[in-house]
Amino acid sequence: MSLPTLRILAFINGIFLITLAVSMLVPVGTLLVFEQPRGINAFLWSSLITFVAGIVMIAQGRPQHGQLRPRDMYMLTVSSWVLVSLFATLPFIFTQHASFTDAYFESMSGITATGATIFTGLDSMSPGILIWRSLLHWLGGIGFIAMAVAILPMLRIGGMRLFQTESSDRSDKVMPRSHMVAKYMVVAYVGLSALAVLGFWLAGMNLFDAINHAMSAISTGGFSTSDASLAKWQQPAVHWVAVVVMILGSLPFVLYVSTLRGNYRALIRDEQVRGFMFVLLGSWLVLATWYTLTTQLHWFEALRHVAVNTTSIMTTTGFALGDYSLWGGFSTMLFFYLGFIGGCSGSTAGGLKVFRFQVAFILLKANLMQLVHPRAVIKQQYNRHRLDEDIVRSILAFSFFFTITIAALALALSLCGLDWITALSGAASTVSGVGPGMGPIIGPAGNFSSLPDTAKWLLSAGMLLGRLEILTVLVLLLPAFWRH
Repeated sequence: MSLPTLRILAFINGIFLITLAVSMLVPVGTLLVFEQPRGINAFLWSSLITFVAGIVMIAQGRPQHGQLRPRDMYMLTVSSWVLVSLFATLPFIFTQHASFTDAYFESMSGITATGATIFTGLDSMSPGILIWRSLLHWLGGIGFIAMAVAILPMLRIGGMRLFQTESSDRSDKVMPRSHMVAKYMVVAYVGLSALAVLGFWLAGMNLFDAINHAMSAISTGGFSTSDASLAKWQQPAVHWVAVVVMILGSLPFVLYVSTLRGNYRALIRDEQVRGFMFVLLGSWLVLATWYTLTTQLHWFEALRHVAVNTTSIMTTTGFALGDYSLWGGFSTMLFFYLGFIGGCSGSTAGGLKVFRFQVAFILLKANLMQLVHPRAVIKQQYNRHRLDEDIVRSILAFSFFFTITIAALALALSLCGLDWITALSGAASTVSGVGPGMGPIIGPAGNFSSLPDTAKWLLSAGMLLGRLEILTVLVLLLPAFWRH
């Protein structure tokens, strides 16, 4: 990798760090509002250290004649997430006196919108730390991606390539200039966040809790301000607002751009959105019926509990309304499967994404038809577009490595002394971005604090791999990538 390329990468990562440093002032303002001066110095020092590091990285300037090649975007993507997560640990270390391992696990979980946590006692925790955790979700959900898409074109770099390497979004460009796409995406993201705050507040939360849960829900992250998560609030309106916001965060943001530009049927016509809603609503009905038959709850009351937990798992958010692992073997297994599906491509949700299952079904149907009619020419279309070999090949490759990554990570976790349920569900939940796993240790009623440090580092790597869709990271391991 040439020196001009490294200078460009350092310059852009420096901009990210300066943005992170400015974001650290939000908890400072929060502590001032709550009149809790303890912790302000810790955030100020964290902000100063991060800001200085960013200034040092951009001080050498951007080379006038340097250009990033498409493959350099992978290095930029991975390095930015690792570097931002590294400096985001400072508030956890300075205020909570967390070990570096715990702080990095928490910051990686926040910035990747995974939602796995090592902290307990959230109900009495400093509001500065609570808002910082939620802010990491909000920035990681789409804020940094949108900013990158806006900044890179100004540096004469193809910004939409970065967005594609992070989100696997293969939607058509809805606008000719990528910085205009980023502008509308930011408008949609901020607008939905503001509506979410208003919704939670009107439903019964205080303003501080409403802001935190809005940032967590729209980013499909899952950090809460209470150890009991959404179960702390008994108002049904709070739960239904959470369901709506989680769904909105799981839809393709490029379609919000189309909607803002006047195509009001963009979301309704999209096959991925319709498939996502079909699976989600179908799971509601099945599990609500099951929960009603196995408890004394009224069907509509059971539906509310099911809607929150099912939507949380499928959108890979991680909120919980009670311990759903106690609902029985059938529901636990269905929850485990739903975590793999995830939301839509181009959204803040994790998982395999719905469109990959839809394409796989189309391929299966075509192959079965080919067996019946060997000489027939069968058209394979998705969302009114022909499925070319490049898309099919990438889907097969990602699906294979997604499965292999979870299997290898679970095996490595078992070597750390974890039982098979904790190892397998922990690997699946972090790579998929769900957050809580299964079992008494890392289930919805537990957390990841008791795991050994080696396991936490492995799970942190799993979060990064899952958030960047695995292949973006694995390509850096190829010797050919580093050849001149």
